[in-house]
Amino acid sequence: MDLIVILLSLGLLMFIAYRGFSVILFAPLCALFAVLLTEPSYVLPFFSNIFMEKMVGFVKLYFPVFLLGAIFGKIVEMSGVAKSIAQTIISWVGPKRAILATVLLSAILTYSGVSLFVVAFAVYPFASNIFRESNIPKRLLPATIILGGATFTMDALPGTPQIQNVIPTTFFKTDIYAAPMLGIIGGVIVFSVGMIYLESRSRKARKAGEGYSGFEGNEVEMAATIQAEEENYSINLKTSNSRSRELFAFVPLILVGVTNKFFTTIIPKWYPNGFDFSSIGLDSFGKVELSQVTGIWSVELALLFGIISTILYNWREVQSKFKEGISISIGGALLATMNTASEYGFGGIIAALPGFSIVREGVSHIFTNPLVNGAVTTNVLAGITGSASGGMGIALSVMGEKYMEAAAQYNIPPEVMHRVIAMASGGMDSLPHNGAVITILTVCGLTHVQSYRDIFAITILKTLTVLIIIGIYSLTGIV
Repeated sequence: MDLIVILLSLGLLMFIAYRGFSVILFAPLCALFAVLLTEPSYVLPFFSNIFMEKMVGFVKLYFPVFLLGAIFGKIVEMSGVAKSIAQTIISWVGPKRAILATVLLSAILTYSGVSLFVVAFAVYPFASNIFRESNIPKRLLPATIILGGATFTMDALPGTPQIQNVIPTTFFKTDIYAAPMLGIIGGVIVFSVGMIYLESRSRKARKAGEGYSGFEGNEVEMAATIQAEEENYSINLKTSNSRSRELFAFVPLILVGVTNKFFTTIIPKWYPNGFDFSSIGLDSFGKVELSQVTGIWSVELALLFGIISTILYNWREVQSKFKEGISISIGGALLATMNTASEYGFGGIIAALPGFSIVREGVSHIFTNPLVNGAVTTNVLAGITGSASGGMGIALSVMGEKYMEAAAQYNIPPEVMHRVIAMASGGMDSLPHNGAVITILTVCGLTHVQSYRDIFAITILKTLTVLIIIGIYSLTGIV
């Protein structure tokens, strides 16, 4: 009965998320529903001392990352950096290689710290233009954006400042460059196989006589996006900015990566023994364990440098839209943070219920290898919640200490656990109820029926790649 209660709560949350309701409200309600069925008198104490503690703890650690990432992404869009980079990429690969150009543009923006939600709006106008010129079916566009923005650059490549690569640092005391070789190998596999798949789908459509607008010339566009494309984002392939100006647009993105690595190295030297507030007479604030915050502090400082440099790139353009843009990005950051934090609190309550020990023991018996265990658990929870960061947050809040103990028992470096769980979070999270999937489909003016088949194929590819990475590590010991 205890197990049924947990499964019922998880199923209810997944159904509600699929129907499009906010998990900020329904994650605690679903969790407390499980508590109510277990022991009614526990409801209020569990809400105050478990759900709220977990949720607030998540906000405390990660809200600045969400906030700075959202602001950086918006300023990248407002300053014209995204447009300039798009022009450069198209000039490199050619307007006829629309799929490759779109994947590269999405990847560059995501790897530099721009949220996928922002990437969708920034990339779509350019991508739809070159897809139309190449006469590639528009229905392939969402999967193309997801391959570039929500797979290898989100959690596989070392150094990505996306939240999915930041969260594990606090649990495993690693940094965002954990297991670099495994991450690069995984990223290359996902990129290569994903490109082969999308190009094959494009060729098959061309042979069948399907073009950008389908077989009958029907084209569904998002009105607001069309206007933006026509007025602000059109690409003139014959007359672009000067070469130096185009290349300079890459500087803010490169600066994020360089400063991130710099601060990851230098911060431990600034505080070799952590920071004890009692040394300055503030005993009640405790001690900062540097291993838990170095990765987060580095990303925050790097994004701050990225924001400043992007503003300097085109101050006049940013200035005219700054107030409105900042308000939009702050609202988006708050929503994203609270969504994930609510799911994190949900996981805390589920982990405290008697039935969860049955789940934990069952998974441990089926998958004794902690890497496989962590990958499967994270992937399943990410699928249920429809959120990579939410599923990972639940898995690590519940099993983080167990994974560390098991990794030590099996002599697995924490860096490998970090990379495997980060990559696993970005697998089955992109089920139909995933917020990013819904956003991209909306921006593209498409439906699940039209485009989800190819999105799901990319999802399966990412999931299988995690198992390949585990196999490579087990056979070679590469980190």
